[in-house]
Amino acid sequence: MSVYIIIFLAASLISAFSQILLKIAAKQQYRSWIFEYLNVRVISAYVIFFLATLLTVYCYKVVPLSVGAMLEASGYVFVTVLGKLILKENISKRKLIGMALVILGVVIVAV
Repeated sequence: MSVYIIIFLAASLISAFSQILLKIAAKQQYRSWIFEYLNVRVISAYVIFFLATLLTVYCYKVVPLSVGAMLEASGYVFVTVLGKLILKENISKRKLIGMALVILGVVIVAV
């Protein structure tokens, strides 16, 4: 089952990348509303998210639902860290406490 947990966490990280890509696309100005949705960044983000979802569904064949929910929560940590690294966003004390609780929960469930 540990291999599936690693794949599950990788899928959560991949999903976080897609969310960052969507945020980058949302910050840009487009000449028409249709280009807000039909551009390389948005389409790529949704394709990446779809692939991450397929990996997650594949892992749910072995990983119990209760464990999967905890592992999916790691996505909050990934998005926050990637937001800091890529988008230069600030991480508040509340976010740090929340991330610590998520990591603690993932470690407890994984052990």
